[in-house]
Amino acid sequence: MSKVSVVMGSDRDFDIMKEAVEILQEAGVKVEVKVMSIHKSPEKTIAYAKALDKQETEVIIAGAGAAFHLAGVIAGLTTIPVIAVPLALPPFQGWDALLSSLQMPAGIPVAVMSVGKWGAKNAALFALRILALKDANLQQFLLNHREKLAKEVEEKENRVKKCRE
Repeated sequence: MSKVSVVMGSDRDFDIMKEAVEILQEAGVKVEVKVMSIHKSPEKTIAYAKALDKQETEVIIAGAGAAFHLAGVIAGLTTIPVIAVPLALPPFQGWDALLSSLQMPAGIPVAVMSVGKWGAKNAALFALRILALKDANLQQFLLNHREKLAKEVEEKENRVKKCRE
């Protein structure tokens, strides 16, 4: 069974990051959820990131706001793919987290999603795409998901047509 680690900077971030957790669980992926702070508990975060290469974790999704260094630090300590989900916090509503995620130095790649719930959902789907490279069941899950989205668009179009008639 594939495993994804979902880490976040604070317990308050779980309200958004649970969007990723739910999609991964629906797909049958084992999910580990952790609260990590590279600023407030750096030793714990570094030890955790270094140990990931020895575990069965295949993808890491990191969500945090403000000075978002969590994804970058983890990416610098492991070879496992890291996906960043910037979260909106005052005063900059996620722009600071987004920009700090995008500005990773050459050699330390981090995939960056959009800010907030959309980003959390897309991070889960991107992780599934990575895992689906070697898992036919996850490939089928993604195909079914895409079909579901197409049906939703058709339903929306039909509702608009009915309103115009």
